[in-house]
This record gives sequence, C-alpha cells and structure tokens, in this order.
Amino acid sequence: MNAVMDTIEAPLGKSAEKIAHENNKLHKRLCRLVGQAIGDFNMIEEGDKVMVCLSGGKDSYALLDILMTLRERAPINFEIIAVNLDQKQPNFPDHILPAYLEKLGIPYHIENQDTYSIVKRLIPEGKTTCSLCSRLRRGILYRVADELGATKIALGHHRDDILETFFLNMFFGGKLKGMPAKLMSDDGKHMVIRPLAYVKEEDTERYAEVKGFPIIPCDLCGSQENLQRKQIKAMMRDWEKKFPGRVESIFSSLSTVVPSHLMDRDLFGFAELKADGQANPLGDIAFDEEPCSTPTTGLGVISLQRED
Repeated sequence: MNAVMDTIEAPLGKSAEKIAHENNKLHKRLCRLVGQAIGDFNMIEEGDKVMVCLSGGKDSYALLDILMTLRERAPINFEIIAVNLDQKQPNFPDHILPAYLEKLGIPYHIENQDTYSIVKRLIPEGKTTCSLCSRLRRGILYRVADELGATKIALGHHRDDILETFFLNMFFGGKLKGMPAKLMSDDGKHMVIRPLAYVKEEDTERYAEVKGFPIIPCDLCGSQENLQRKQIKAMMRDWEKKFPGRVESIFSSLSTVVPSHLMDRDLFGFAELKADGQANPLGDIAFDEEPCSTPTTGLGVISLQRED
C-alpha cells in the first residue's frame, strides 16, 4: 500500500491501523468502480493510447492514479499520457504538475494556450464563464489528442457531475439529457470516456486527502459562488442527508429508461401504437407498482409517492 495511504493523520478516536484499513477499502472501491465502468461501456481496448486530461483538481488526479493502478492489473495493454492545458490564469503555479508527473514517471504534455484572456474579454464581469471556457478547452484538447495519437480522451467527471448535468438540463434546458460515460465527439474523430462515472464525489474528496494530491484551484470558475451547478449540488447533498439512497436511486434511473412511459415521439412510436390484444408488461399495469414512499413534510422536498 502507498505510504501516504497509511500515514495520513488519524482523526480523534481512530487508530492508525483502522485509518489504514479504511484507506485501503477506499482504494479498492475506487478501483472496482472504475474497472466496472470501463467494462460496462467498453471504454478502453487493447492498444489504446489514453489521454488523461489533468486539470490539477481532485477528480482528475484520482482518475490518473486509479488508471495507473488498473493498467498494471489489466489483461490488455494500453498506454497513458497525462495532458494539462495551461490556460494562463494569473498566479497559476505551472511548476506543480510537471514536478508531480515527473515523480510518477509517466509521459505527459503541457499545452500552453491563453484561453483565460479570451474568456475574460468576451464574458462580462459577474457572468458565468464555464460555457465558453469549456468550448475553448474542448477544441484544444481534441487537437492535442490528434497530435499525440491518442485513441481515447479520459475526463475526470464523476457520478455527481453526471447527475448535476442531468438536473441542469431538465430544470433549465427542458431536456432529459445527461453526461454519458462514453461519447463520440461531434466531428466523429474522438472518443471521450469518463471512467469515474460510478464514483461518488465524496470518495474522490477523501482519496485526494489520503493521497495528498497537490490541488491547483481554478481562478475562473472556482470563484463564481452562484453558479446553477453549485445550487444543484447543494440540493443533491440536502436530499442525500435527509433521504439516504435517493441520489443513488436517481442515478440508477439513468440506465433504466422506459421510452414508452415518457413523451418523446421520436424515441417511441406513440402515433403508430395500436391495441393488438397481446399482454405487455410495460403497459398501464406498470403504474400499479409503488416506488419507495418518502415523507412529504418539509419545504423543498420532492415526493416520490403516487398522486391519484
């Protein structure tokens, strides 16, 4: 086990042995969940060159660390190259990532592009910068992937990111749309993967503490406290605190879709639907099933109970 995993300062009331055991369990859980996501979506194949996008945040550090572990155990051969986009934010400590990656002994590439100035020039003060910043960053990373010969682009989005995107699209975009674990780029040239898709954010937070990753804050979006995504995050954490398991159930629903019980006419042929005399387990009998009931008291609580 990594020495850092064993030597992190133990909270009051916990022995060093118990802390080491918990840290070991966390590492195993992350490896299992990432491995499961890779297998479920066939994210990495024999001979792949995986470009891990390293931002300097907890999630991308965790992604790189776990992928390096799994590469040693995998029955297939694949390469890893870490890539960081230096966006020329003021006071960005550009020595931290190269030093960290050289210590790991892993191939890496630092791409220098002043997207910070572009974003600050085009977005009025106080407005959300994330949309433009992500578009610029995505275009640059696609180009870098071509230049490096990468066959997969790995991003550090976790389960909570996926759920937040789902709610953002539903509440503000009027779409049932999330952030898939595997996605082909618009131009059809790049395959984007999210190996942390099954991992909770609280686990990457804890793992970052355990491993002592040299976290680099983002001065663009990190300073914007009123982002809609942060409001969604707070809502989800409140739900999980009041009703443990609700967030997990919602995440499970993203992979258990019943098109005939939604209203997308392109997804299901409602216009052509005719009574054929054949029993259908997905017919109206499905409404007789009671989902788990939840208390309806308290402001801001969404009831999962059926209303007749």
